[in-house]
Amino acid sequence: MTKPKVLISDKMDPQAAQIFRERGCEVDEITGLKPDQLKEIIGKYDGLAIRSATKVTKEIIDAATNLKVIGRAGIGVDNVDIPYASAKGIVVMNTPFGNSITTAEHAIALMFALARQLPEADASTQAGKWEKNRFMGVEVTGKTLGLIGAGNIGSIVASRALGLKMKVVAFDPFLTPERAIEMGVEKADLDTLLAKADFITLHTPLTDQTRNILSAENLAKTKKGVRIINCARGGLIDEAALKAGLDSGHIGGAALDVFQTEPATDSPLFGTPNFISTPHLGASTSEAQVNVALQVAEQLSDYLLSGGVTNALNMPSLSAEEAPKLKPYMALAEKLGSLVGQLSRDVIPRISIHSEGAAAELNQKPIVSAVLAGFLRTQTDTVNMVNAPFLARERGIEVREIKTEREGDYSTLIRVSVKTSQGERSVAGTLFGNGAPRLVELFGIKVEADLDGTMLYIANVDAPGFIGGVGGILGEAKINIGTFHLGRREAGGEAILLLSVDETVPQTLVDKICALPNVHRVCPLKF
Repeated sequence: MTKPKVLISDKMDPQAAQIFRERGCEVDEITGLKPDQLKEIIGKYDGLAIRSATKVTKEIIDAATNLKVIGRAGIGVDNVDIPYASAKGIVVMNTPFGNSITTAEHAIALMFALARQLPEADASTQAGKWEKNRFMGVEVTGKTLGLIGAGNIGSIVASRALGLKMKVVAFDPFLTPERAIEMGVEKADLDTLLAKADFITLHTPLTDQTRNILSAENLAKTKKGVRIINCARGGLIDEAALKAGLDSGHIGGAALDVFQTEPATDSPLFGTPNFISTPHLGASTSEAQVNVALQVAEQLSDYLLSGGVTNALNMPSLSAEEAPKLKPYMALAEKLGSLVGQLSRDVIPRISIHSEGAAAELNQKPIVSAVLAGFLRTQTDTVNMVNAPFLARERGIEVREIKTEREGDYSTLIRVSVKTSQGERSVAGTLFGNGAPRLVELFGIKVEADLDGTMLYIANVDAPGFIGGVGGILGEAKINIGTFHLGRREAGGEAILLLSVDETVPQTLVDKICALPNVHRVCPLKF
């Protein structure tokens, strides 16, 4: 088996390359590449490990003909075209937890620096002044910290603030009341937070919803003298409005580790009283640099070697431990999706995936993605589990996910239903004891069959002599039948025949079978 090949294109702790090699990957460390140089070599790699310097653009992705996964050692992935990578079937991962403590601690450090005017007091003292009365700070004990974003980093900041005997008010649309109680914070809307907070710290990604969340209008709603800290992303604060608030005295201080434009070598905020800036140091500790490098190497190795998916931004997570258990279910799901796709003659507006019994207890996202990949593979040869949900949305297909934990006729079952002009039509399959996928129902007719290799689907009326007619046509053409699977609704009623054959059946023979009495439809299948 050929070893997966990985390129590390940004400076990273050397332990990352060591992990790749120990896990069984080939790895090249080539940093400082210009875009044209990266385009020239990226085609031979299965994985790409980056930090913030490498820009993975549409042009780079187009040149990455073998690339399966991109791993960002860090949180922000602004330097990766994620939608285009998704469309090309490339998994994009980051390491959101490797520098969480480091970033949270930096926010707390900046809060203290603002509260006690430490940078200005240091500069004044080292200039030979002794301005003890000039620097009158404030205590943080008993003050209210407004937390915008209560995810991983935000929750760590909240924990540290509570340890400092602060009150914490949090605004986060995804924060549940139960989680707020667990964290020990007050859940509030944004206006309430702005009115209550003595300090505000931001810990949210930059999206269309969060861009300029501290706009001029919202900054005006804050308590006079509020101090603001941003170690998250540039663009969350209107920097011009922030300067105006500092100049007017409404804002008591601000500390930014991130800016709308970086590197921030020239900003109107520079030199403003009560303003502190650092050059995006949130993740800059030796511990964090090692952690994110190790994590990205582990995550990429897991994906390339075992199919495990951790911290992916465009694919459901699937641990290395889950992958072997889910593998047979995903194989079944993909075959069922493929069967439906090959037999569909209409535009399909909706697909429903219903898991029963043991299947319902598993991570459903990979099963859903496998169904969509199988279904869409009949329409495009570039689909995989990564881009299948993206392509389904692009085609306007509604996807429904249903779970029933009770067992029916089978201890585990996956049913795939599609909406057609004739109504809902479904196929269902199970896993036998050896983990082999098995079809057990086709359009409401009980039929057991392996979905494998080259097959023929024949819909007909149950009548004597039909099987002999089909066998005779194939026998005359020297096409060997491997397996023979029959099902019918009732004697003399609608029936289905699934044949596995040793070679592709030419269209002339398909037409000949279709011309037999009582045959409604013949469709070649490939699995």
